[in-house]
Amino acid sequence: MTTLPPPKVRKFPEDSVESRVYALVESLDKYIEIPNDRNRLAYCLYKYLNNEGDEPKITLKNAKINFSGISFEELAKKLDEGLEKIK
Repeated sequence: MTTLPPPKVRKFPEDSVESRVYALVESLDKYIEIPNDRNRLAYCLYKYLNNEGDEPKITLKNAKINFSGISFEELAKKLDEGLEKIK
């Protein structure tokens, strides 16, 4: 038996919407400590920007994102402000 190398991963361009959304969520890593939660939140926010998902306040509840050190309203406000800059 042989083990194949993993597939190569292509990164999004730095100025793409995807990269900017993921960077926004990564900047909140002191509040959202679990990497998988950050990835899930970023994906949901990207879908929101493409008119396919819910607004950040609803997404935080539905995606069951674990956060600490910040209130729910403050985190939703930070996400709204960050998404306004991306749009």
